[in-house]
Amino acid sequence: MDQNNEPPRITFEGEEFQRPLQSFQPPTPKIVQWVIKYSGGYIKDEKQAQYALIGFVAVALVVTFFMLFSGGRNSKPSVPSITGAPAEKTYQGRLP
Repeated sequence: MDQNNEPPRITFEGEEFQRPLQSFQPPTPKIVQWVIKYSGGYIKDEKQAQYALIGFVAVALVVTFFMLFSGGRNSKPSVPSITGAPAEKTYQGRLP
């Protein structure tokens, strides 16, 4: 580019072509567009939508880890025994 911010000109045997300016912006991701659209006006631009999505993922991870690791320390598993009898009842001898 020259000092006037004009794109360079290309000349071929008397014909002159002007090279167009290239401005490549990647398209906005669909999920960001969806967040902006359905936020009810709370989220106004792409950067706010990205922060909202990062916050949602962080909250989802905290809830997931909380549910996985707070399953109770002394609780009995709710899996029935191998014999098919409920975990609370065990039969010794004959059946009732």
